[in-house]
Amino acid sequence: MTSRKQQLEAFDRLLTIMDELRSKCPWDKKQTLESLRPLTIEETYELADAILDQNLEEVKGELGDLLLHIVFYAKIGSESNDFDITSVLNGICEKLIQRHPHIYGDINVESEQEVKQNWENIKLKEGKSSVLQGVPKSLPALVKATRIQEKVAGVGFDWEEPEQVFAKIEEELNELRDEVRTNNQQAIEAEFGDVLFSLINYARFLGVNPENALERTNKKFIKRFQYLEQQAKLKKRTLSDMSLSEMDVIWEEAKRV
Repeated sequence: MTSRKQQLEAFDRLLTIMDELRSKCPWDKKQTLESLRPLTIEETYELADAILDQNLEEVKGELGDLLLHIVFYAKIGSESNDFDITSVLNGICEKLIQRHPHIYGDINVESEQEVKQNWENIKLKEGKSSVLQGVPKSLPALVKATRIQEKVAGVGFDWEEPEQVFAKIEEELNELRDEVRTNNQQAIEAEFGDVLFSLINYARFLGVNPENALERTNKKFIKRFQYLEQQAKLKKRTLSDMSLSEMDVIWEEAKRV
């Protein structure tokens, strides 16, 4: 592992390079907070992919890309005298100290759940009008549902046992089935959303991240389907002229590969 001195030197090197790029590179000189935003989102998803793939070399690279973006935003902020990397770093340090009174104060906690509850209560004292105020509006729906449920659970609005959540899933499934029979598309969509919301809540009780679980299933499906395409090609067939039973035989093979 590197020393703290080496870490600080590396960070200083990045700041120096950022200064040079901003003053000399035509592309970097042109960037704004708004133009960087979609690129930052893309980099975040690339990091998420690398984590799920357990590719630590890629994780390292993507972390570097994200760190560059943070330094870039801070550089732009410094040019308008709104903020700079020093105020960004000091800001997060102060926030962490304030929100961890069990470390930097005289509050005692005995569990992770108590830490989360303190965190949400402190945020309300800081002027937040709702515990849900910190959930970004632009989050993908599945991730947003997860964060909403974590937030409200942090202030005690939660089920007591996993069995209660599973019973809620069954209840919502029955309601969805009833609406499917009525063929009311708007009601079907509403009940389908309730089913998904309940499943995401159950995942939290199981200690499963639903976004990661679904993405792993996506990757698994893609791998198996591409195997099916490759085998069809080797047989000089196309999927469109194969029967479902023929494709299913290859699909079962794909599960064993």
